[in-house]
Amino acid sequence: MGNIVIDTWLYGELAKYGGDPQQTVFANPKVELPEGSTIGDLLNFLHLPTEQRGITFINGDLSAMPGLQPDLTHRLKDGDRVAFFHLKSMWPFQYRHGVAMIPEMSNAMLDGRDQGLHHSYSGKE
Repeated sequence: MGNIVIDTWLYGELAKYGGDPQQTVFANPKVELPEGSTIGDLLNFLHLPTEQRGITFINGDLSAMPGLQPDLTHRLKDGDRVAFFHLKSMWPFQYRHGVAMIPEMSNAMLDGRDQGLHHSYSGKE
């Protein structure tokens, strides 16, 4: 088995997980992981607790948002671009309709009681 390189983008408060603890705007580390690695593996490599991330995109497709993170077992491929946004990053809920999603996110939204239509999240959800 070989390695893959992930083009990782960390925005806002998450930028500190890119290697410079003083960074608060953005970081763009190229992360090398073993083939077969997942989003969970990438988060572990970065020492980024999953509950600290907000909206997440993989190659431009929505993969997670606060309170709904079905992407932890999503397998990454060489050259994938992963963007992690901090929890204070806003994305109006009405823009979610028609957004491209990874299959795990699409299934999680369809299976949810509100199908991802609520606009705020609490620790209970």
